[in-house]
Amino acid sequence: MKQAISTSDAPKAIGPYSPAVRAGQMVFISGQVPIDPATGNLIDGDIAAQTRRVFDNLGALLKAAGLSYANVVRTTVFLADMNDFAAMNQTYATFFSEPYPARSTVQVSRLPKDARVEIDVIAIT
Repeated sequence: MKQAISTSDAPKAIGPYSPAVRAGQMVFISGQVPIDPATGNLIDGDIAAQTRRVFDNLGALLKAAGLSYANVVRTTVFLADMNDFAAMNQTYATFFSEPYPARSTVQVSRLPKDARVEIDVIAIT
């Protein structure tokens, strides 16, 4: 059985998908880009600011699922420019402690709304 999870503290889905889904003891959070949920617009700022906004959105969805960053076991980071890796990684590190989640980071040719970063997560209850 699966259950959709959403919150007004994170952006609404911009397509036919759920912001997050609980399936058994796992929660899958769709890729989040740095959209301000209050305005629906991409935030201004450098990669660090965009990464923080992405984590604000992820955190809101984790909270709506009754979880925290401590429950995250896997992340995927999509960057528009791999030159942003170090700055993204510095901000990313502030949201997790050991044992860190498993992670993949890839450069992509383009992200929704021309964001510089998108991150999805898998968490366990």
